[in-house]
Amino acid sequence: MAARNLGKSGLRVSCLGLGTWVTFGGQISDEVAEQLMTIAYESGVNLFDTAEVAEQLMTIAYESGVNLFDTAEVYAGGRAEIILGNIIKKKCWRRSSLVITTKLYWGGKAETERGLNRKHIIEGLRGSLQRMQLDYVDVVFANRPDTNTPMEEIVRAMTHVINQGMSMYWGTSRWSAMEIMEAYSVARQFNLIPPVCEQAEYHFFQREKVETQLPELYHKIGVGVVSWSPLACGIITGKYDNGIPETSRASMKPYQWLREKITSEDGRKQQAKLKELTHIAEKLGCTLPQLAIAWCLRNEGVSSVLLGSSNPVQLTENLGAIQVIPKMTTGIASEVDHLLGNRPHRKLFKPKTFHSACQKK
Repeated sequence: MAARNLGKSGLRVSCLGLGTWVTFGGQISDEVAEQLMTIAYESGVNLFDTAEVAEQLMTIAYESGVNLFDTAEVYAGGRAEIILGNIIKKKCWRRSSLVITTKLYWGGKAETERGLNRKHIIEGLRGSLQRMQLDYVDVVFANRPDTNTPMEEIVRAMTHVINQGMSMYWGTSRWSAMEIMEAYSVARQFNLIPPVCEQAEYHFFQREKVETQLPELYHKIGVGVVSWSPLACGIITGKYDNGIPETSRASMKPYQWLREKITSEDGRKQQAKLKELTHIAEKLGCTLPQLAIAWCLRNEGVSSVLLGSSNPVQLTENLGAIQVIPKMTTGIASEVDHLLGNRPHRKLFKPKTFHSACQKK
């Protein structure tokens, strides 16, 4: 497994990471059992089956060289962090060999249990560490912007938890380039610690932010990208080529939005493009998901791509994308761009203008 620096920090992370939202979050152990697992979870039944699948996934990932494992306080109301911590403890993996990340924003129902105010950042991270049975995480992410909290308060709180040894670094998730730059400017102004990376959605059909907004941040201030959903919630697997299978995620009530997206006019156009992209995958001797993941990793600003597999077979296949990266030549990338027809044009900005806009905000 190849490793890359997290942004321009010195932290080395595996170029593929394992996200815990799908299986660890108590949503599915496999797609067929999703509805049953949801009912069980909402009824307070323990998640032994989910934990078992989660352990298999983490073991496969770790033994394949993956060191990055991502979770969040909101996943299954904290149960995902509990499962993750139990697995690490059971496996007796060296803590120093792992890069554990979590995300803060939605910690509970009370007003004081959510947001990015100093109180919740400190208390929320303490809660996460307690659930995972860890002394620290490697990266704590702000899981969305918080317009109710001044940027200086957010940056000071993140600096505090790092100085207290609760986290090594901090990053952002679903923040705009302007918001990230504002946090950087505040950090430099008050001698605080700036974010090192942004978690962003990135796949064949979601390119604008990662390819036009974030590259300048990478080159100017060292902020890298940890991307998620490389298969667009399963759309890129090709399983929706001929409609919505009864056992698929899109066939279930909680995912009505996904069904509507797939059956829309844009969705049908995407399916047609995926069929064409399958020919490129066949030419390279790989599967369409492997091509999609390798395509994400061709971007120099992407430090790691988070995989969200629901079973061991799927994870093993996705990890095989590593073998496809050397085949992602300029010619192949151009061929993919031509078929997609959605390559965004990079919008360059002057750092002074960008900084001034932040100061006025």
